[in-house]
Amino acid sequence: MDASVRETFRQQLLDLRRELQELEALSADASKPVQLDQSMVGRLSRIDAMQGAQMAQETSRRRQQQLTGIVGALARIDAGDYGYCTLCDEDISIGRLGIDPTYSLCILCAEKAV
Repeated sequence: MDASVRETFRQQLLDLRRELQELEALSADASKPVQLDQSMVGRLSRIDAMQGAQMAQETSRRRQQQLTGIVGALARIDAGDYGYCTLCDEDISIGRLGIDPTYSLCILCAEKAV
């Protein structure tokens, strides 16, 4: 992989990180525990509110997981290891990285890991 392709992936990763951090900041309130006055709100409304909070917490957890993958991918770029499988050291196809630039395994190792 040449330097211009690596730089393109770096920029994609930086853009994705910024976008995820912005989304995380905007949704911070939605994942807080639900505090409802039971005398004012019906049972179904409370259940809906709790379900919404749980969904927001899971979305936040997934964002954090994706941010961790981005940090790892950026570190691999800086180390010169980006685009190589972390298990077998073979090239990861550009198409695979185009789908998700945080991938650290080639398709064969990813299939074995499942």
